[in-house]
Amino acid sequence: MSENLQEHNINVTKTARYYTLGDISSAEEVWVVCHGQGQLGSYFIKSFQSIVKEKRLIVAPEGLSRFYLDNMGGRVGACWMTREDRLNEIENYVNYLDLIYGEIIASTTNPNIKLHVLGFSQGVATVCRWVGLGKPKPIDKLILWGGITPPDLDLVATNSIFSHLKIFLVVGNQDQFADASVVAHEEERLKNDNLSYNLITYEGGHQLNIEVIKDLAER
Repeated sequence: MSENLQEHNINVTKTARYYTLGDISSAEEVWVVCHGQGQLGSYFIKSFQSIVKEKRLIVAPEGLSRFYLDNMGGRVGACWMTREDRLNEIENYVNYLDLIYGEIIASTTNPNIKLHVLGFSQGVATVCRWVGLGKPKPIDKLILWGGITPPDLDLVATNSIFSHLKIFLVVGNQDQFADASVVAHEEERLKNDNLSYNLITYEGGHQLNIEVIKDLAER
C-alpha cells in the first residue's frame, strides 16, 4: 500500500489578517512587526502603541497557522511555520508578507516610505526570510529580538541586501530562549558574514520591552 502513497500540493485561496496602528494614507514611516510562537497580531501590536505618532504606521501581520495553546481549548495563538512541509510554509508566508507590504504602499500617498522590520522570537527567522527571499524593499532598519537568524538562509548571497541594513540584535539578559551562548553564536555569524550590527541588552526575559522599543524608534 505504501508504494502507492504520493504527496500532492494544490494552491488554495486563504483569508489572512493583519493589524495596524496609525494612519495608512499619510504614513512616511512603516514598522512591520512579526510576533513570536503562539502569539496573535492583535495583542502583539499593543506593545508598539507608545511609538505611534503622526505619519508613523505600525503593521502587525499574524501567522497563517492558528492553534489552541492549551490542548483542545482555551486561548488561541498563531505561528509562522513548523518543520512539516517547511519549504511551502516559508514560501507561503514570504508571499503573504509581500502582499501586505504591497497593500500598504498602495494605500499611502507617500512614494518614499521608510521601512523598519522587527521580528520577535520565531518572528526573527520569519522577517529574515522575508527580507532575503521576498520582493525587493527599501528597508532601513532590521530588528532581531530574542530569536536567531535561520541557519539555512545565506545572509550574504540573498541579493547582498543584509549588508546594506542597519541591524539590531535585541535580547533580555534573562531570556531563557536566547541566552549568552545563543547571542554569542549570532554575533559570530554576523561578524563572519561581515555584517555590521548593534547589540542591545536590557533587564528582562523573553518579552518585548517598551523602553527599548521607544529607543529604537528614535535611532
